[in-house]
Amino acid sequence: MNDSIRLRLSLWLSVAILVFAVIAGVISFAAAFDEAHELQDDVLRQVAALVDNNNLPTSEFRNIQASQTRDEEARVVVQRLGIVTTPGAGDGGDKLPLPLPVTMLDGLSTVVVGGEPYRILVKTLKSGERIAVAQETDVRDEIARTSALRTVMPLVAFAPVLLLVVGWLVRKIFRPVASLSGEIDRRQYGELHPVSTKHLPNEIRPFLSAINNLLSRVATSVDAQHRFVADAAHELRTPLTALSLQAERLAEADMSATARERLAELRLGIERGRHMLDHLLTLSSVQATTSDAAASTDSVLRVLRQTLETLYPLAEAKGIDIGIEAGDDTSLPMSEADLSVLMKNLVDNAIRYTPAGGRVDLVLEPGKHQTVLRVMDTGPGIAPYERERVFDAFYRGLGTSEVGSGLGLSIVKAIAEKVGADVRLAYTDERAQSGLSVTVVVPAVSKSGQVGGVA
Repeated sequence: MNDSIRLRLSLWLSVAILVFAVIAGVISFAAAFDEAHELQDDVLRQVAALVDNNNLPTSEFRNIQASQTRDEEARVVVQRLGIVTTPGAGDGGDKLPLPLPVTMLDGLSTVVVGGEPYRILVKTLKSGERIAVAQETDVRDEIARTSALRTVMPLVAFAPVLLLVVGWLVRKIFRPVASLSGEIDRRQYGELHPVSTKHLPNEIRPFLSAINNLLSRVATSVDAQHRFVADAAHELRTPLTALSLQAERLAEADMSATARERLAELRLGIERGRHMLDHLLTLSSVQATTSDAAASTDSVLRVLRQTLETLYPLAEAKGIDIGIEAGDDTSLPMSEADLSVLMKNLVDNAIRYTPAGGRVDLVLEPGKHQTVLRVMDTGPGIAPYERERVFDAFYRGLGTSEVGSGLGLSIVKAIAEKVGADVRLAYTDERAQSGLSVTVVVPAVSKSGQVGGVA
């Protein structure tokens, strides 16, 4: 609760609504209750005025009372003040006429008669006679209470509805914040462009400005790092090329078998360094660029064939059977250069780690919602506990004797993240737990230009 502004705002608004609803209900109930009493007092005044204006004979009051006793709750007692009363006489055992004192003053008052409270209006008629118009206070209170409750009921009924509306409004107001959070969370590595502040509350814009400033500083730092790596790789390329040429010239000289063996190790180290520099430049280039929504590869099969032609001499030198398995050709929402680099690194790894006489297959499985690219080999494979680490830069498994830099799968992962693809590792032969199968699942592009989800 303390970590959520939305929940705290909803809670305090709900508490405020309930408190003010209770206060308003109490005030409305009291006001309606008093108003109902005022209306009932007016009824007593109107009855007295009716008797006075129509000169009704007081001898008929007993008949009026007798007819009204049939409805106890609505009974209004009208009697002449000062008559000698005998409770229960001639009225079926009722308490009428009421034993009221003659000394009562004109006006409204509440009097206890026979153990029951009455609201009584005493009035002197034009004829000089005095009458009393009375009503039981219990009946008056019940009528006033019912009227007051009817006044409060709409407030009580709409309070829960108002709480639901407040909760909905709070969620709607905070929806841009949730959308912004999702947009930032969906960003890929290298997407450090500023966050748009359009259609967002003014209270959040200073915070977003601070985030944009931080993103700008991070982007500057990342660019500087990429430039440093690229510049360092370029600078190291020249001396390594010179060393390679010198090693080739040295190989032509006469030397002992031991010296020639050490020269071979030197040339292998130089070749590994050159291979690492090439991969560093490729990785730096991939990480420094973002995905272009308009970029696409029209023919995936053509890229696979070009990759096969480029790396076929390496496979032929080891006697590896390499080929392509594909049905229909298809297009992909990624640049042809990125696809070519991705496939070259996968096939190069497969050829390097597949023993002589092995097999490497390039598989293309086009689909409506996604396209699957798979490179399978008959090498030793990668154990499940190592499959997460092999994507780290410069990581190489123990016991690896092949020339490599440990950057091939890092480049593959970087390209996949840039285009929203998924890379999965498995054994080619799960039963024998041998061979490596690398599957790249590339989602199709929707009409809006956004990359769809991976199944």
